[in-house]
Amino acid sequence: MHRDGARKSIWQEEIRKFSSEADLHQLYDVAVVGGGITGISTALKLQQAGKRCILLEAANIGFGTTGGTTAHLNDFFDTTSNKAISDFGQDNAQLFADTGQEAIQIIENNIQQYGIDCDFEKKTAYLFALDEKQQKELKDIVDGAEKVGHKMTFTDEIPFPIPFKEAVTIPDQAQFHPVKYIKGLCEAFISLGGVIQEECRCESHDEQENYVALETSQGEIKAKNVVYATHIPPGLSVLHITNAPYRSYAIAFSLKSGNYPKDLGYDLLDPYHYYRTQEIDGQTLLIAGGEDHKTGHEEDTGECFSRLENYVRKYFDVETAYYSWSSQYYEPVDGFPYIGKLPGSSGKIFTATGFRGNGMIFGTISSQVLSDLIITGSSKYENIFSPSRIKPIAGFADFVKENAVVAYDFIKDKLFAEKINSLTQVKEGEAKVVKYEGESYALYKETNGKIHLVKSTCPHAKCEVRWNSAELSWDCPCHGSRFNINGKLLTGPTVKDLPRVDTDSEI
Repeated sequence: MHRDGARKSIWQEEIRKFSSEADLHQLYDVAVVGGGITGISTALKLQQAGKRCILLEAANIGFGTTGGTTAHLNDFFDTTSNKAISDFGQDNAQLFADTGQEAIQIIENNIQQYGIDCDFEKKTAYLFALDEKQQKELKDIVDGAEKVGHKMTFTDEIPFPIPFKEAVTIPDQAQFHPVKYIKGLCEAFISLGGVIQEECRCESHDEQENYVALETSQGEIKAKNVVYATHIPPGLSVLHITNAPYRSYAIAFSLKSGNYPKDLGYDLLDPYHYYRTQEIDGQTLLIAGGEDHKTGHEEDTGECFSRLENYVRKYFDVETAYYSWSSQYYEPVDGFPYIGKLPGSSGKIFTATGFRGNGMIFGTISSQVLSDLIITGSSKYENIFSPSRIKPIAGFADFVKENAVVAYDFIKDKLFAEKINSLTQVKEGEAKVVKYEGESYALYKETNGKIHLVKSTCPHAKCEVRWNSAELSWDCPCHGSRFNINGKLLTGPTVKDLPRVDTDSEI
């Protein structure tokens, strides 16, 4: 299994191709674009309901964030209940709070119905404050949880060797192996007559009166409805200015003592750290995550791994770091995900995005919301998660700030790219965006002197990419598109590669 980065995640030992010989030219009821937990869960639920579905994936199943998650299943979210009540009202905050346990139940039901062996375990979560400021935040979280009937209990002990001021336990949380789980969903989907087409990039859509025509790398595919489960929809829409891309980092360690915490842990730092364990090939490992930052806005992404490792080594008796990887998520401007009809669509195209750090939960609940909308035309969640919702107060300041940053990045990078006269001016092992004879290029020179040169302007909204040293990728700071060193697309919303340049003839 490959994924959208140079670093291998803990889940990548699970390898399988799912594409099969299929008639791509029939009219499907639903085409689901994206082979992560959102797309596969949605495709399966629709196929269960009798729809004829095709799942299209640009690379391989689990290539994106599902292959890079830490796979916590929790029903307390980055958007707190008090914040949800303040911005959306008590009733909507209650609906929002209920999605967590509903999603976990959907996952459990799928596991039981299809006999999926994916290391699913129920867990207790510990949320802990490290200083007085975090204590106030924790009290606010507990206060809000009480208002929506969410149980949190103060405790004097936590199973993590980290000094803390105050902590709560949260029952009925869970964890699982995300790639084993989605593989099981794929097998169930295929057994019900569903079709999976990997290595099939969707490049555009044309919404007609009775169907949607998808232009793909495998030719035109037609469906009565389309679901973009691509983390952020392709093209340009309002969703690209109401969501901001972020990267998060994870490392899996062995511990000298073998004394692994059995439950889930979260502190309240900004960005926060989170912990769980996982057994891989008979060995238990501690997975720690954190050091989040906006995509393309960290000069040395390798330092994020160093900071995370140093922090964990400060408190745990670390032996070896076996895996280290990063992944991407999107922050919605008002704190709620966007799940429903794609803005600008006449009603045949749907999307799901803005999951914050709760992708496994919201990806799963999306399958319920989207299948309800397609099958019955309504969902109890359709208003609170509507991608077209307008909240002039909730998130407005963040909306203005975020888009000011995007505008600044767009202008700054175009004005201040370094000018060079020859490729010899770039050192081995170095990567930078450079200008040569009025054109802008993204240049990476390996330690052996091999040069990788691509045009540096992201095809999505014409921002300039920036180097990600940890994943050896070019990342767009505006909307989160990412490319490998040869310009091949890793992460949308763009659907195009960065054009490669022949260094012998061009410079």
